[in-house]
Formats: sequence, structure tokens, C-alpha cells
Amino acid sequence: MLIPHELTTALQENLGTDNVLTEDADRWPYGGDNSRRQVSPDLVAYATTTEQIVTIVRLCNQYAVPIIPRGRGTGTTGATVPVSGGLVVSLERMNRILKISAEDRYIVAQPGVTNMELQLAAGKHGFFWPPDPTSAEFCTLGGNLAYNSAGPRAVKYGTPRENTLGLKAITGAGEAIATGVCTSKGVVGYDLTRLLIGSEGTLAIITEATLQLTPLAQCTRTLQAIYTDIQSAAAAVSSIMAQPLIPCALEFIDRAAINMIRDYANLELPEAGALLMIEVDGNEESMEYATQAIETAARNSGLISIRSAHNEAERQALWRTRKALSPALRKIAPKKINEDVVVPVSAIPALLGGLEKVSQRYAIPIVNFGHAGNGNIHVNLLVDPDDRIQMQNAERCLSDVFDLVLSLHGTLSGEHGVGLEKKNFVAREIEPATLDLMRRIKQQFDPNNIMNPGKMLPDQ
Repeated sequence: MLIPHELTTALQENLGTDNVLTEDADRWPYGGDNSRRQVSPDLVAYATTTEQIVTIVRLCNQYAVPIIPRGRGTGTTGATVPVSGGLVVSLERMNRILKISAEDRYIVAQPGVTNMELQLAAGKHGFFWPPDPTSAEFCTLGGNLAYNSAGPRAVKYGTPRENTLGLKAITGAGEAIATGVCTSKGVVGYDLTRLLIGSEGTLAIITEATLQLTPLAQCTRTLQAIYTDIQSAAAAVSSIMAQPLIPCALEFIDRAAINMIRDYANLELPEAGALLMIEVDGNEESMEYATQAIETAARNSGLISIRSAHNEAERQALWRTRKALSPALRKIAPKKINEDVVVPVSAIPALLGGLEKVSQRYAIPIVNFGHAGNGNIHVNLLVDPDDRIQMQNAERCLSDVFDLVLSLHGTLSGEHGVGLEKKNFVAREIEPATLDLMRRIKQQFDPNNIMNPGKMLPDQ
């Protein structure tokens, strides 16, 4: 779109010329994310204060220019791609930790702080913030909140929605709002905190978050269980989650992923149908009992072997298998389609069995792994986007995958969000009356529809 010269001038006056990018080469890196979609924004602005964001939003309302909030662009669904043009507001320079209250177990931080920086700051006081996405070293708090991104620890400790006490944000109308509390209880008014988390920048720009901290466990024990087939591994997941002790991580890897890791990383892995990475944390006094309880639950007739790490070196050796998976996929299938569906834990065997049939039906290899403890399975379709026939099959294959998930009372996304990639499927999961209510909520927050338009909700 054509950006009014008056808007560019006003932004430069309020933010400084160096904080407004107008040149093509400078703007281009801010037009994409890990979805591989790329559209250059018309302008990029760096914001460092809440007051600047208020000014940006009000100016963009005045000139009817779309705003796309952005952290580091680690998302996979195209939610930060400026498909309608407009202004990308980069929050990466709003990166201060404002307060740590160890006695009250919370930390206050700006959206540009990385997940790793949060963990290091909290760790100095004996705490951590439970969400731990794979991209923790690089992804920002704002992005974690925008997608409700969690990671392996969510099985025990929950997602950002369960670990965020309150927010400060600027709505699409340019109004500064505060939501939530700084206490562990609070039920005054509607829960706008949980509404904003996961909204992908379509309602407001988060400028500050009060996060609930959890004490670090005294010790951790890691186990690796290998099974003859995915049904045995899935049955073990159900058994583990049905007993009282909850693991802090329960990761699943299928046969195709095991073979890929073996070839890529030259790791010694047996021929197997599936593998579980299980981690238990807690007090030293209870660790042997907890580990034994989990190990007992993991045993069934399909178990090939189970190993337990007793020190950090052994723990890292076991996790090397899981950590080798992402680079292996990037090398072997750099243009794969990656979905992060969720089903009830008891439905995992039916999901994995159904995915095998879908893979065979369309002759498209599917690699499955993910956070089995809460039913969040990452389904990877290994396709070549340059093969027109295969991509047509992939569209039908993906449609069948989503139908399978919904038939099992699941959901289309656990932590990657909707963005552009899934928005055309949202109406399969959410009924028309509910979608209509969501659209009216967006209109209240963003009356001129300038906040990340065209994302998340299907077009009418």
C-alpha cells in the first residue's frame, strides 16, 4: 500500500529518523518468519516505550495503515508477515526486565526480552518461568504470549496463559489498558489477560507482562524408553499420565523420525517404532520413588529398552537424540509442512494410527514427534513445494489430518498459533456463532481493523 508521506514524517519526528526504516533492503528482513512466507512491509519502526506505541497506533488509525507487531520472527504460521502491507512495529528493543519479586514469585518484563534472558534472571533467585519453546534462546516474551507458546514443560507446569498474572497493552484504538493482577488470586472483572494471550497481535500490542514464577526443582532425572511400535509408545503415554506423578517433560518420536536422526546425527539407535523422552523433577528425597513410578508406568509388552540418566553428562547424551531432530528435518526436508495439532492423551493411539493411513493414502511421508504428555503432536508432511502434483495432494492430505484431529475432539494448534497457515480451517473447529462473537470482540479492541489484519480469523 502507499504510505502517506505525512505518516512517515510524523513517525520520524516521534521516534527518531534512525528508528524508522524506509529503504527496501532495511525493510525486507522484517517481512517474513519461519513459515517461509515473505512480504516486505512498507515501513518498519522500532519502539522502546509505551508512549511511542500509543503514538504509533493513533497515527496509523489516522492514516488507516495496518500495524503488524513483531518480536524476532520465530513463528511458523505467517502471523507477522505483512500481507496487507503497512507498518511493522518491532518490539525487540523493548527488552528490559523491570522488576523481580522473589518473595511474591513474579517478574515484570517488556515484550522484547528473550525467553532465555527471563530464565537466567529468574534462575538467579531460584525460580523459572515454565514456558520453554525450542527457540528459547532467540524468541521473545512478546511472541511467547502472542502465540501462547509453551514447550515440553507445559505437561506439568502449563502454558503462558497459566503462568501470566497481568499485562499492559495498547489496543487497536490507541488506548493503554492494564489487565490482571500481581497476586496468585484475582477475580475482579473479565479475564482480559487470557484473552490477549494467544491473540497474535490482532487486538492489542503487549508492552509489559507480569509473569508468575515457579521454584526450580532440586533435581531432575531423565529416561529414554524405546518401543517396537507407536501403539505401544502411545499406550505408555496414557499409562504415565493416568498415574499421580506428572513428568515435567514427555516427548514422543516416531519411527520415521528415529531413522532420520540415526542417519543425520550418526547416533546409535535400535530399529524401533517409537521413542519416549521422559523427564521427572522434584526433591532429592523423592526422586528414586518418582523415577520408579514413571518407569513402571512406561513398561508394557512393546518396550524394547528403558535407560535412566544419573548425572548431567548422561542426561545430555539422552537428550541428544531429541535435539538432533530439528536440524535433521531442516536438512532432509527444508520445505516441510509442520502442524502442531493436539488431541486428548487417550486419543493419541487413534491419531497416530490415523496419520499412518493418511500418509499411505496420499503417498506423502509424515514424521511425528512432540509433547505427548498433553497430546500435542507435531505432524510434519515431507513435501517438495516445487512439485505441483505433490502439493495438490498435500492440500488434501492436510485437510484429512485436520478432520482426523477434530474427529478425536482435538484442536488444530497447540502452540504455533493460526496466523495465515491455518485460518482457512478455523471454521471447522469453531462454530459460526462463536466466530461472530470473536469478530465483535476484535471490533471493540480494534475498531478500524488496523491490528494485524487478515490473520487468525477466517475471512467472511
